[in-house]
Amino acid sequence: MRLPLLALLARGPAHGYEMKQALEQLLGAAYPQPNIGQIYVTLGRLEKAGLIRGEDVEQSSRPNKKIYHLTDAGQDELRGWFAEPENEPRVRDEFFLKLALAPGTGLADQIALINKQRRQYLNTMRSLSKLPGAEDRDNRIAQLLIEGAMLHLQADLDWLERCQEELEGPQ
Repeated sequence: MRLPLLALLARGPAHGYEMKQALEQLLGAAYPQPNIGQIYVTLGRLEKAGLIRGEDVEQSSRPNKKIYHLTDAGQDELRGWFAEPENEPRVRDEFFLKLALAPGTGLADQIALINKQRRQYLNTMRSLSKLPGAEDRDNRIAQLLIEGAMLHLQADLDWLERCQEELEGPQ
Protein backbone atom coordinates (compact mmCIF):
# COMPACT_ATOMS: atom_id res chain seq x y z
CA MET A 1 0.00 0.00 0.00
CA ARG A 2 2.96 2.34 0.65
CA LEU A 3 4.13 2.81 -2.90
CA PRO A 4 0.71 3.05 -4.56
CA LEU A 5 -0.15 5.86 -2.11
CA LEU A 6 3.10 7.64 -2.98
CA ALA A 7 2.24 7.27 -6.67
CA LEU A 8 -1.17 8.85 -6.08
CA LEU A 9 0.47 11.75 -4.25
CA ALA A 10 2.86 12.24 -7.17
CA ARG A 11 -0.24 13.36 -9.11
CA GLY A 12 -0.88 16.03 -6.51
CA PRO A 13 -1.83 16.60 -2.87
CA ALA A 14 -4.78 14.61 -1.53
CA HIS A 15 -6.37 13.36 1.66
CA GLY A 16 -6.81 9.69 2.55
CA TYR A 17 -10.40 9.29 1.41
CA GLU A 18 -9.58 10.85 -1.98
CA MET A 19 -6.76 8.32 -2.39
CA LYS A 20 -9.10 5.44 -1.53
CA GLN A 21 -11.59 6.64 -4.14
CA ALA A 22 -8.84 7.13 -6.73
CA LEU A 23 -7.58 3.57 -6.24
CA GLU A 24 -11.09 2.14 -6.46
CA GLN A 25 -11.87 4.12 -9.60
CA LEU A 26 -8.56 3.29 -11.25
CA LEU A 27 -8.44 -0.43 -10.49
CA GLY A 28 -12.12 -1.33 -10.52
CA ALA A 29 -13.85 -4.21 -8.79
CA ALA A 30 -11.25 -6.87 -9.64
CA TYR A 31 -8.68 -5.42 -7.28
CA PRO A 32 -9.29 -5.80 -3.53
CA GLN A 33 -10.81 -2.58 -2.24
CA PRO A 34 -8.46 -0.69 0.07
CA ASN A 35 -9.48 -0.30 3.69
CA ILE A 36 -9.64 3.36 4.73
CA GLY A 37 -8.11 2.51 8.12
CA GLN A 38 -5.16 0.82 6.40
CA ILE A 39 -4.71 3.86 4.19
CA TYR A 40 -4.56 6.27 7.13
CA VAL A 41 -2.18 4.01 9.10
CA THR A 42 0.07 3.79 6.04
CA LEU A 43 -0.08 7.56 5.54
CA GLY A 44 1.01 8.03 9.15
CA ARG A 45 3.98 5.72 8.61
CA LEU A 46 4.92 7.45 5.37
CA GLU A 47 4.81 10.82 7.11
CA LYS A 48 6.92 9.52 10.00
CA ALA A 49 9.46 8.20 7.46
CA GLY A 50 9.63 11.62 5.80
CA LEU A 51 8.24 10.39 2.47
CA ILE A 52 5.17 12.59 2.69
CA ARG A 53 4.19 15.75 4.57
CA GLY A 54 0.76 16.29 6.07
CA GLU A 55 -0.93 19.67 6.28
CA ASP A 56 -4.05 20.31 8.33
CA VAL A 57 -6.70 22.20 6.37
CA GLU A 58 -9.48 24.00 8.21
CA GLN A 59 -13.02 23.52 6.97
CA SER A 60 -15.86 25.72 8.14
CA SER A 61 -18.75 23.24 8.06
CA ARG A 62 -16.80 20.02 8.62
CA PRO A 63 -13.98 18.75 10.78
CA ASN A 64 -10.50 19.72 9.63
CA LYS A 65 -8.85 17.38 7.18
CA LYS A 66 -5.26 16.51 6.51
CA ILE A 67 -3.91 16.91 3.02
CA TYR A 68 -0.73 14.99 2.17
CA HIS A 69 2.07 16.09 -0.13
CA LEU A 70 4.88 13.99 -1.58
CA THR A 71 8.32 15.02 -0.34
CA ASP A 72 11.56 14.84 -2.34
CA ALA A 73 12.45 11.67 -0.40
CA GLY A 74 9.06 10.21 -1.31
CA GLN A 75 9.65 11.06 -4.94
CA ASP A 76 13.05 9.32 -4.81
CA GLU A 77 11.44 6.25 -3.22
CA LEU A 78 8.82 6.19 -5.96
CA ARG A 79 11.42 6.56 -8.72
CA GLY A 80 13.26 3.57 -7.25
CA TRP A 81 10.06 1.51 -7.22
CA PHE A 82 9.32 2.30 -10.86
CA ALA A 83 12.93 1.57 -11.85
CA GLU A 84 12.99 -1.96 -10.40
CA PRO A 85 11.38 -4.87 -12.28
CA GLU A 86 9.22 -7.19 -10.23
CA ASN A 87 10.89 -10.47 -9.34
CA GLU A 88 8.11 -12.76 -8.24
CA PRO A 89 8.55 -16.27 -9.51
CA ARG A 90 5.82 -18.41 -8.03
CA VAL A 91 8.17 -20.91 -6.48
CA ARG A 92 6.51 -20.63 -3.06
CA ASP A 93 3.09 -21.82 -4.14
CA GLU A 94 0.76 -23.14 -1.42
CA PHE A 95 -1.05 -25.47 -3.81
CA PHE A 96 2.19 -27.03 -5.01
CA LEU A 97 3.21 -27.70 -1.41
CA LYS A 98 -0.07 -29.56 -0.88
CA LEU A 99 0.47 -31.50 -4.08
CA ALA A 100 4.04 -32.44 -3.18
CA LEU A 101 3.29 -33.40 0.43
CA ALA A 102 -0.04 -35.22 -0.06
CA PRO A 103 1.30 -38.68 -0.97
CA GLY A 104 3.27 -39.04 2.25
CA THR A 105 0.29 -38.22 4.44
CA GLY A 106 -2.29 -40.68 3.18
CA LEU A 107 -4.85 -37.90 3.70
CA ALA A 108 -5.24 -36.55 0.18
CA ASP A 109 -5.06 -37.81 -3.39
CA GLN A 110 -2.94 -35.73 -5.77
CA ILE A 111 -5.34 -36.05 -8.73
CA ALA A 112 -8.29 -35.09 -6.51
CA LEU A 113 -6.31 -32.04 -5.35
CA ILE A 114 -5.62 -31.07 -8.97
CA ASN A 115 -9.29 -31.47 -9.91
CA LYS A 116 -10.44 -29.39 -6.95
CA GLN A 117 -7.92 -26.66 -7.76
CA ARG A 118 -8.96 -26.72 -11.44
CA ARG A 119 -12.60 -26.15 -10.42
CA GLN A 120 -11.49 -23.27 -8.20
CA TYR A 121 -9.58 -21.61 -11.04
CA LEU A 122 -12.52 -22.02 -13.43
CA ASN A 123 -14.93 -20.56 -10.87
CA THR A 124 -12.58 -17.64 -10.33
CA MET A 125 -12.40 -17.06 -14.09
CA ARG A 126 -16.21 -17.03 -14.30
CA SER A 127 -16.40 -14.56 -11.41
CA LEU A 128 -13.79 -12.29 -12.98
CA SER A 129 -15.62 -12.26 -16.32
CA LYS A 130 -18.79 -11.05 -14.55
CA LEU A 131 -17.10 -8.22 -12.65
CA PRO A 132 -17.98 -4.65 -13.50
CA GLY A 133 -15.08 -3.45 -15.59
CA ALA A 134 -14.47 -6.75 -17.41
CA GLU A 135 -15.96 -5.25 -20.56
CA ASP A 136 -15.69 -1.58 -19.58
CA ARG A 137 -13.85 0.08 -22.46
CA ASP A 138 -13.84 3.36 -20.50
CA ASN A 139 -11.59 1.95 -17.76
CA ARG A 140 -8.72 0.28 -19.61
CA ILE A 141 -6.72 -0.14 -16.39
CA ALA A 142 -9.45 -2.22 -14.71
CA GLN A 143 -9.94 -4.16 -17.94
CA LEU A 144 -6.20 -4.90 -18.22
CA LEU A 145 -6.10 -6.01 -14.57
CA ILE A 146 -8.93 -8.49 -15.17
CA GLU A 147 -7.38 -9.66 -18.43
CA GLY A 148 -4.02 -10.22 -16.70
CA ALA A 149 -5.69 -12.21 -13.93
CA MET A 150 -7.49 -14.34 -16.53
CA LEU A 151 -4.24 -15.02 -18.39
CA HIS A 152 -2.53 -16.04 -15.14
CA LEU A 153 -5.43 -18.37 -14.36
CA GLN A 154 -5.23 -19.89 -17.84
CA ALA A 155 -1.50 -20.48 -17.32
CA ASP A 156 -2.30 -22.08 -13.94
CA LEU A 157 -4.86 -24.34 -15.62
CA ASP A 158 -2.29 -25.37 -18.23
CA TRP A 159 0.20 -26.09 -15.45
CA LEU A 160 -2.37 -28.25 -13.62
CA GLU A 161 -2.81 -30.27 -16.84
CA ARG A 162 0.96 -30.75 -16.99
CA CYS A 163 1.05 -31.86 -13.34
CA GLN A 164 -1.76 -34.34 -13.90
CA GLU A 165 -0.09 -35.78 -17.01
CA GLU A 166 3.19 -36.17 -15.13
CA LEU A 167 1.61 -37.78 -12.08
CA GLU A 168 -0.56 -40.19 -14.05
CA GLY A 169 2.42 -41.22 -16.18
CA PRO A 170 2.19 -42.92 -19.56
CA GLN A 171 -1.17 -44.53 -20.13
